[in-house]
Amino acid sequence: HVQLVESGGGSVQAGGSLRLSCAASGDILSRYCMAWFRQAPGKEREGVAGIDSDGSTSYADSVKGRFTISQDNAKRTLYLQLSRLKPEDSAMYYCAAGRVVLDWRRPSSYNYWGRGTQVTVS
Repeated sequence: HVQLVESGGGSVQAGGSLRLSCAASGDILSRYCMAWFRQAPGKEREGVAGIDSDGSTSYADSVKGRFTISQDNAKRTLYLQLSRLKPEDSAMYYCAAGRVVLDWRRPSSYNYWGRGTQVTVS
């Protein structure tokens, strides 16, 4: 039974930083492709960053150079470092795990989801 639990969200001023964490049950980080998505009210869920089981990373153009995805397999935790935040980054942020991911930006590629953590930038 896979569980993903996000934490670290909050309210920050534009230009600030946050680090999101996603605690994963079991040994999925070494076997699954992982990603962070976000969804703002009235908008579709969008892929923010993805990381393969071999450690290769991908980013949405809107966050490239500002966000960094990483994982610590020993701690069973996925991270997303958010820097130089903008008001348009405000959203609920979700982590996701997928066994076979052909397009990391597509939500349907993922088998498991957390409940999300809210990020608000003013």
